[in-house]
Amino acid sequence: MNIFADFNARIIKAVQAIGLKDKEGGVPDLSRIAVEPPRDPSHGDLATNAAMVLAKPTGQNPRVLAESLVAALRTDADIASAEVAGPGFVNLRLTDAFWQAHLRGLLAEGTDYGRSKVGQGRKVNVEYVSANPTGPMHVGHCRGAVVGDALANLMAFAGYAVTKEYIINDAGAQIDVLGRSAMLRYREALGDDIGEIPPGLYPGDYLVPVGQALAGEFGRGLLQMPEDEALAIVKDRTIDAMMAIIKGDLALLNVHHDIFFSERTLHADNARAIRSAISDLTLKGHIYKGKLPPPKGERPDDWEDREQTLFRSTAVGDDLDRPLVKSDGSFTYFAADVAYLKDKVDRGFVDLIYVLGADHGGYVKRLEALARAIAGEKVKLTVLLCQLVKLYRNGEPVRMSKRSGDFVTLREAVEEVGRDPIRFMMLYRKSDAPLDFDFAKVTEQSKDNPVFYVQYASARCHSVFRQAREQLGVADFDRARLAAAVAGLKDEGEIGLIRKLAEYPRLIEQAALVLEPHRLAFYMYDLASSFHAHWNRGTENPDLRFVKVNDPQLTYARLGLVQAVSDVLVSGLTLIGADAPKEMR
Repeated sequence: MNIFADFNARIIKAVQAIGLKDKEGGVPDLSRIAVEPPRDPSHGDLATNAAMVLAKPTGQNPRVLAESLVAALRTDADIASAEVAGPGFVNLRLTDAFWQAHLRGLLAEGTDYGRSKVGQGRKVNVEYVSANPTGPMHVGHCRGAVVGDALANLMAFAGYAVTKEYIINDAGAQIDVLGRSAMLRYREALGDDIGEIPPGLYPGDYLVPVGQALAGEFGRGLLQMPEDEALAIVKDRTIDAMMAIIKGDLALLNVHHDIFFSERTLHADNARAIRSAISDLTLKGHIYKGKLPPPKGERPDDWEDREQTLFRSTAVGDDLDRPLVKSDGSFTYFAADVAYLKDKVDRGFVDLIYVLGADHGGYVKRLEALARAIAGEKVKLTVLLCQLVKLYRNGEPVRMSKRSGDFVTLREAVEEVGRDPIRFMMLYRKSDAPLDFDFAKVTEQSKDNPVFYVQYASARCHSVFRQAREQLGVADFDRARLAAAVAGLKDEGEIGLIRKLAEYPRLIEQAALVLEPHRLAFYMYDLASSFHAHWNRGTENPDLRFVKVNDPQLTYARLGLVQAVSDVLVSGLTLIGADAPKEMR
């Protein structure tokens, strides 16, 4: 029910009926024709650039061509008026009957309204959060978690086959540090005096229960084992404990992944997966032996002045070639990236989306280059960077430091302000723009608090139905009867609300195609604003109120409109990951 796609097809048909030819006498390219809402709603319901984009290839004056198009479109029964504007744009105004019919269709679809097939079932992997399993989630993880989760929801609604994935970075130096930190807490639980936590280890109290659990399971047995053997056990138990905490924290935020992929599996069996991936790149001519020149400025951690095994990533778009094997013979972190990306490709994903923090900006080109080397043009890889979130409480900055153990956890944030304000507000800016999050302001009950304003619109929809049940003495309202009555909607405010609802399917498709879930939050606010504005008109003019006891037919028509608003609010808030409340407390 995307009216913009519908009228795009109608306009193309009208253009074809005119019989336009390009300068060579062939059929002109119609792919650039677009139908959009006009920037100024007073200009009409729809606007098209058809005459503008076809004028040059057909050798015609755009306004003259627009007049011909307008004449053809005026025969469409759903078009009330068609006018030429500016240098050749065409503005269309649709009939009330069209909007009423659209509302009936919306009511028939309910919360499935806006669901699309634009994704055509393409297999998409969205990897997000993927925080190191070295402690509980902190508030800094919220934005990537929400952006990734909402994007995955949005794309699934738009017809993509989406998998939500989290890679557990359970290999590498940070896991050794984690294991040694937990070993200290284990000794502490046994009654040993461990003194101050040494610099470089994780000092957080969240490891105290891990130490206690180890003491309960092993007694002093771990201290009697060879250090490497004991540390391996401690690392396994600690990773499991940290991931249980992380999964619980994410669940509080209504984030649920389909797959938790262990990085250690890539290193298993003598790193067979990594060796296989490098072998595959070698056969494709992307691996060579050589020396990297000293980098300008700060040297990366993996740079070594020696001949080494290198990925020729500069040949596929990167800034410099990447080392794969360290001087001690172990694989670099990037080598694991090679194997992991190949694993995703082997699983059949054709769209790979990584949602990363802004501090990972240096990974973008190397991941894009790696995708080209592994899969050519068969796979599209996109990295979305989430800028930092600055935390405030009543305007005062809230500082955090994971290394010191002094940080605001995700759990604390959800318990203080609730899941919905966090999810909505993390989407209320484009992900590549900085975001300020004030714990006090997101709980204010005012228009200035977007999540409250949107959820209040949902609650108001339900209050209308409660009032209607009381005043009309009706236990429930049948959708079919509501839909049958909407022909009574004539007021400009009512038609305007239907117009706003009609933007939703296009919004879903556009936001999914350009990977911008923040558009959904913006639209939800705009819809809520339109609904509240119409509600206020009823406060000032009793004839516009939703419930008219002396006119049940008109009441049913207006209740149909309220139900449609409620359906779209439920749909959009569900994709965002928030609730659409029936009442506000």
